[in-house]
Amino acid sequence: MKDYHISKHHSFYTIGLNYKKADAVVRGKFSLDDNAISALLAQAKDQDIDGLLATSTCNRTELHGFAQHPFQLIKLLCDNTTGTVEEFQEVAYVYKNNEAIGHLFRVGTGLDSQILGDFEIISQLKQSFNRSKKMGIANPFIERLTNSVIQASKRIKNETEISSGATSVAFASVQYILRNVPDITSKNILLFGTGKIGRNTCENLIKHTKKNQITLINRTKDKAERIAGKFDLVVKDYGDLQTEIRTSDVLVVATGAQSPTICKEMVYTKKPLLILDLSIPKNVSDDVSELENVTVIHLDHLSQMTDETLARRKQFVPKAESIIETVKADFIQWLETRKFAPVIKALKSKLKTMKDEEMDYQSKKRADFDAQQADIISDRIIQKITKQFANHLKGDHVDADSSLALIQKVFQLEIDTQ
Repeated sequence: MKDYHISKHHSFYTIGLNYKKADAVVRGKFSLDDNAISALLAQAKDQDIDGLLATSTCNRTELHGFAQHPFQLIKLLCDNTTGTVEEFQEVAYVYKNNEAIGHLFRVGTGLDSQILGDFEIISQLKQSFNRSKKMGIANPFIERLTNSVIQASKRIKNETEISSGATSVAFASVQYILRNVPDITSKNILLFGTGKIGRNTCENLIKHTKKNQITLINRTKDKAERIAGKFDLVVKDYGDLQTEIRTSDVLVVATGAQSPTICKEMVYTKKPLLILDLSIPKNVSDDVSELENVTVIHLDHLSQMTDETLARRKQFVPKAESIIETVKADFIQWLETRKFAPVIKALKSKLKTMKDEEMDYQSKKRADFDAQQADIISDRIIQKITKQFANHLKGDHVDADSSLALIQKVFQLEIDTQ
């Protein structure tokens, strides 16, 4: 696919970084919040980019879009984050055209997730698309591709058991707590922040502990109260954080701030304290782990926890991959059709001009010429000829580019690429 005929720019790229090569610190430098994504898309529009998706989660940041050169997208990312081009290049990947399409399918269907079969990403992909569409930077290719990935994700969810069994970072957090904190039912748990993973961890913890053991603190108290109300938990003021840490046995941090919210000076404890940092960038300062009695575990450690659930999920990967191949093949066929549609349209127009000239000639030459009948027959022949060409171009073993060039040459077609 040398040219998509679907964007002003010829190539579709994915540029990004994820948990495989970039640790939490580096991922934090390149993470994009909503405002940064809006600014990035606006900047891309100014650069005449007509199709772009930006996704940023705790495990990855990626841009998928059309550009003259991938560096255009890399620069957009670096302009809107605190990371540098040099830092990006150390951990990055760049995919082009078919590889970029294949990568987005794997990401969107949970095959590339830090925890296999984690479908959180699909809702983020939908959000990314809606944002791009709203800002007028989602061309037909981006729209069709996103819908195809969503379709593949739905089919994998329904037709395989790749997401069966509770496994997620939240599940791993609870497993870690249960394995490492003896007699959990008599311990105090403090949840600081209302990030999604933190809320899910809290929900999972309630099943294994008593509700009155869990205290929730958030910078904005009303948000904490809304969430606490759902689970019937105790809420304390942000000003009580230091006091609450003293009496806690487990501290779960899920604030989603851009810099650490828990520093060494805030933590004072005479008994063992387990701190789980479920945030990207890290929300617990590195030096906190130097404190006596304190163990700090970050999201990345939890994600590496494998259990029987994950082992069981792996057996469904081939089935998931075959579903992806089917949906992807439909997308590629649509793409190829889009690619040669202008040529078929121009061919139809050329044949129609020939027909009109011949009809005009015959009607002048023959007094008994049946224009209506001739018109019907000619149109049917034109339809059959163009269909033959279209079927040829759709063939699996056809060099579409050479065929398109030949058709243009033979019929001396002028192509409208818009």
